[in-house]
Order: sequence, then C-alpha cells, then structure tokens
Amino acid sequence: MTQRTERVDELLRQEIGRILAREVADPRIGFATVTDVETTPDLRHARVWVSVIGQKAERDATIHALERAMPFVRRELGSRLRIKRIPEFHIRLDDSAERGTRVLHLLAELEAGGTPEQMPDAESLPTPGPRLPHPGEAAADVESVPAPRRRGGRKPTGTRSKSRRASP
Repeated sequence: MTQRTERVDELLRQEIGRILAREVADPRIGFATVTDVETTPDLRHARVWVSVIGQKAERDATIHALERAMPFVRRELGSRLRIKRIPEFHIRLDDSAERGTRVLHLLAELEAGGTPEQMPDAESLPTPGPRLPHPGEAAADVESVPAPRRRGGRKPTGTRSKSRRASP
C-alpha cells in the first residue's frame, strides 16, 4: 500500500465517521464506529470496517442501515473532499474487539485453573507458552516449552549517499 492510499484511507475513515455521527439520522446506526477503510489502488472501491456494539440482530440491522446510508455519505464526501474519485463503499463488520474479549476470557479461565476442554467450544490458544506449576504440583513435573529464539545482530541502516551533479 502506498503512502497516498494510506492517507486517503485515513481521511475517508475520519470523514465517514463524522458524517455518520452528525448527519445520518437513522436510529439503527446508534453504536457504530468506523475502525478502518481500505481502498483499492485505483480508488474505485473501499471496504469500510465498522465495529458495532449490540446483539447479532442489532449488528445486522446496523450494517444494513449503513449500506443504505452510503450513497448519502458518498455525496457528502464529494462536496467536502478534493479528490478525483469517491470510491464505492462496501461495509464489513469488524469483530476484532469481540474476538479480543473472547481471548481475554479464555486467558482468565486458564489462569483460574480451567482447561480448554472444560470451556465451551473446546477452544485452545494458538501459541503455547511456558506452563507454570499449579499448587500441589512439583516444578519437575511441568514440561517446559522453550522460549522462541531471537536473531542476533542489527539490520543495516540503509543509509545512502545522495549524488549531486554539478550544474553546467
């Protein structure tokens, strides 16, 4: 992704958030936050990632309402921004906060002495870490997991000298 598309993505994220908060009067768009915008290099299409607070039915209604509001948002952006093309927006649900909460819940269960087999959905954590002994368990009984190895050395700084040609 180029710096230009990153700047356009950030500008669109901010402006779409402002328009949705201040100018869209649909009550179904209550607790929606624009978390990210990803545009294609030609700026014809953009994915708008939205985080929504609420139950599944409320989230679905909010996503539908946002899809219906996007033509209005595009018109507003066309009058506010000085870019050649306003992209076609595609709304996507950002569930990263929900997944993060689930991982934190799993970690809390593990710390409390639970095992993934005792938890609903029988989930396990993707990366194993060193196991600590529980009360009443000898430290020698615990199988140790080696820590990941670091690569030594520094990366080259990549300094370049600028060559200047003498003016004729």
